[in-house]
Amino acid sequence: MRPTFAALIALALLPCSSHAKSGTSLLGFSASEADVERAWEVRFMAIPRADSVRENVRHLSARPHHLGSPYDRSNAQWMLAKYRSYGLEAQIDSFMVLFPTPRERVLELVVPTRFTARLAEPALPGDPTSGQTSEQLPTYNAYSIDGDVTAPLVYANYGIPDDYDRLDQMGISVKGAIVIVRYGAAFRGIKPKVAAEHGAVGCIIYSDPRGDGYFNGDTYPDGAYRPKDGVQRGSVLDMVIHPGDPQTPGWGATEGARRIDRKDVDVITKIPVLPISYADATPLLEALAGRVAPEAWRGALPITYHVGPGPAQVHLKLAFQWDVVPALDVVATIPGTDRADQWVLRGNHHDGWVNGAADPLSGQAALLEEARALGQLYKDGWRPRRTVKFLSWDGEEEGLMGSTEWAEEHAEELQKHAVL
Repeated sequence: MRPTFAALIALALLPCSSHAKSGTSLLGFSASEADVERAWEVRFMAIPRADSVRENVRHLSARPHHLGSPYDRSNAQWMLAKYRSYGLEAQIDSFMVLFPTPRERVLELVVPTRFTARLAEPALPGDPTSGQTSEQLPTYNAYSIDGDVTAPLVYANYGIPDDYDRLDQMGISVKGAIVIVRYGAAFRGIKPKVAAEHGAVGCIIYSDPRGDGYFNGDTYPDGAYRPKDGVQRGSVLDMVIHPGDPQTPGWGATEGARRIDRKDVDVITKIPVLPISYADATPLLEALAGRVAPEAWRGALPITYHVGPGPAQVHLKLAFQWDVVPALDVVATIPGTDRADQWVLRGNHHDGWVNGAADPLSGQAALLEEARALGQLYKDGWRPRRTVKFLSWDGEEEGLMGSTEWAEEHAEELQKHAVL
């Protein structure tokens, strides 16, 4: 989300704009209208304040606020009140979407030695939000299937098709194995999908410090890079087939909507998949023997990277609570004048995997400030020619839930009215 205030004015307030000096032509305006337009733009640009954006981020990120959580609902209500205080028409559009959360997560090395993965991120001194563990989602990949498998381990680099071609060239099969792959090079949902296509029975995704850790710089809290116990949560929904609620493909997941049975859903993984830290990954990778991994496959851990299979064998067990929860989209509107049937849509999501200060709230906080600025102009008598809508989506992290369901529910209106 990259709000550009002048660009929005150019789109919502006028057919086309430039920043010419007073008295010169402005495309789409007469000379007298151009001076009025420039005056509104100057007033608009003076309104947004960095401290206001900062306070928005602080409030929205104060607690974990994943889809369906209490603070997610609180944030939606808070934004609704904010939009209304700016003078905008606003409401919450609610959709009911399938969202699994973990009941059980087990990852163990059972041969040649025993090791049980921690599967947790410890609280860090100096970061009070890291200790909000009772409200945090565990580390997991949403829309992994339930499963309980024990199998030999194979290292498959990034787990993309080219990597399996290379394994074939080395005479290594992953059929009946659990693959361990590193994050990067492709969307995480590709990794278990391709692993299953090659016969694997489970998939582990870890963050290697070469791509996401100390190899690139200081780790958090001393720097921006992932610490040894940090885990990248994320969805593995097969969005290539379709994003949004898995049980309502192509139509809005409203209360009472028709839902397909979960056994018939085609976007959930075919094998269990779990993300882990590089602290948990290290003992697993150290236990592998066989061929030394190709040079391009080697990460930054202080080990020799082997491909396997064996002697390492791993037990992976996952079970989920498959609930249907509300996705709360906050929709605010400034009605247009002579082109009110043309909609300019401005969107960002408000849900996060945990506290979400960077993703998504750095954008959502700016979107709110943009709405505040336009709302101030609206109170002062400015009117956009086109209708402007601000859309704060819920459930983006799980697979574009809020935006997809809203678009499906309003498909005919969007086809008629959406211009940008």
